[in-house]
Order: sequence, then C-alpha cells, then structure tokens
Amino acid sequence: MELRELKLFLEVTNYNSFTKAAEHSYLSQSSLSKAIKKLEEELQLELFDRSTRHMQLTEAGKIVYNQSQKVFEVIEELNVQLDQFREIATGEIKLGIPPLIGTLFFSEIARNFEERYPEVSLILIERGAKVINQLVEEGTIDLGIIVLPEDESKFNITPFIQDNFVLFVNEEHRLAHKKSIKLKELKDEKFIVFTEDFALHDFMIEACQAAGFTPNIALKSSQWDVMIEVVASKLGVTILPNSIYNKQTNKNVKIIPIEKPELFWRLGVITKKNAHKPLALRELLNLLPTLEFSALQNFKGR
Repeated sequence: MELRELKLFLEVTNYNSFTKAAEHSYLSQSSLSKAIKKLEEELQLELFDRSTRHMQLTEAGKIVYNQSQKVFEVIEELNVQLDQFREIATGEIKLGIPPLIGTLFFSEIARNFEERYPEVSLILIERGAKVINQLVEEGTIDLGIIVLPEDESKFNITPFIQDNFVLFVNEEHRLAHKKSIKLKELKDEKFIVFTEDFALHDFMIEACQAAGFTPNIALKSSQWDVMIEVVASKLGVTILPNSIYNKQTNKNVKIIPIEKPELFWRLGVITKKNAHKPLALRELLNLLPTLEFSALQNFKGR
C-alpha cells in the first residue's frame, strides 16, 4: 500500500466523483481508477459500492477513509516536530516564469516565501515557457512554472493552479453583448497572440484548429498588456486567462466566457529529473501548492 494511493482515495471520496478527483489531481480518469483498483486489490476489499447510481463508501471504505485521514495528519505533525532539527534554509533559488504568470503570481510567491525563509533569495527569470523548459533541463535555473502538459520523462511535474481562458474584446465589438461564445464563432476575427517562444502561442492555434479554423493572426507580442491595448484599439481579439482581467486597467475592454470547448489554463511546477534539491528549493516546492492567490476568483463574464 502506498501513500499516493491513499491520497487519491481521499480525493475521490472528498469530491464524491472520479471525474472531479481526476481533474484536481491532474490525472486521467482511467489512471485514477487503476490506482483505486490497485488499492482495493492490495486490501482485498471493495472500498466503493459500485452497484448504486451515486458513489458510496462500503463499510470497509469508511474505515480506510477515517484511518487514512489520521495517517496524513500524523505525517504533517511529524514534519512540524522535525523542523527544529533540520538545517536552516539559505542560499538562492533561480525561478523561471513566463511574464504573464509572473504578473499574476510572483509577488505573492516572493512575499510568502520571504516571510518564512528570509535567508533565501529568489531570482526571477522571465522568459517564454519553451525557453524556461530548456533552462530547467540544462540546470541553469532551479525550477520553472509553465503551462501544462509537459514531458514527464524530462521533468518532475507538480500541478500548480488552473484558470479559465476567456475572450478579450473591445466593449463595442459585435460579440461584446454575448453572455458566452463558442470558439468557432471567432473564425472571422483577427487574433492577437503571444510570440512563438510562448506555450500559449501553440495552444491558441491548436485550440482554434480543433474548432475547425486556422486563426487569422494580426499581431504577435511577448507582452500581455500590449496585447490588451491592441484589443482596446479595436484591432483584434485575444484569448487570455480570466485572472488577468483584474490586472489590466483599460475600461474599454470586456471579457466573455468561452464554451464548447471550455478552455483551461493549467500551470505546473517543473524541476529537472534526478537533480539534487537543496533544502531551500525543497521548501519552496512544499510551499507553492499551499498558496492562495488573489488573482484567482470565481469565473464570471464581465
């Protein structure tokens, strides 16, 4: 029995859904189901009653759930008690983040980390995700925060956050009155996109092609704020994460939810496979999943 399997079992139970637990764990539903099945085989017990429409724990499942919660509480308490015996985190960490991600999250990462580990310096490297991948693989920087998916054979990958993509338009645009739009409705629009060294460049083109058209690209930029100003000037539309809306200040810009397909911005933290991780880096990796960011709000059209 592995702790990972118990953790996934708790996720499925807490969400009362394999689908939602898989999304939260950044696993395919089939991979999650296999992990739960493996746990049941190891225990030689069924943990879920699959004969009913709504998922329910068996009596054995309830026992495993309660005891699993205690296991993780003990592990957390163990770490707290052992902290006093560990070395003090010092040194510097080189952190690679694309500018858009940095705008939204770096200041809060830096503030929270500095409060806990004042002896450690964070050095920010702002480049496109494709360049950051290369720098992590070369060992030039310690970790990167990039758009998923990424090559698991090259990197250790930890899911970070998720947001919705939305359409940014001028408030007088022909679609501005709509409560939501389908991606295929944009086939005749001029697009403002990131340059080729950004993962979102390929993501947007591939999303449009999957919707049945190749986007007409009017401008490429490495700066999200420039892209929004171009949209405000009625020179095109762009698709960006919902969380960027509150960071921009142009009152002539409106955002519209995208449906069919709904597009998600999934971010992950990557480090080099089999590379030594000094204490300072380990502490930052432990901190990142616990942070809550002001830029992330419930999804609403504006």
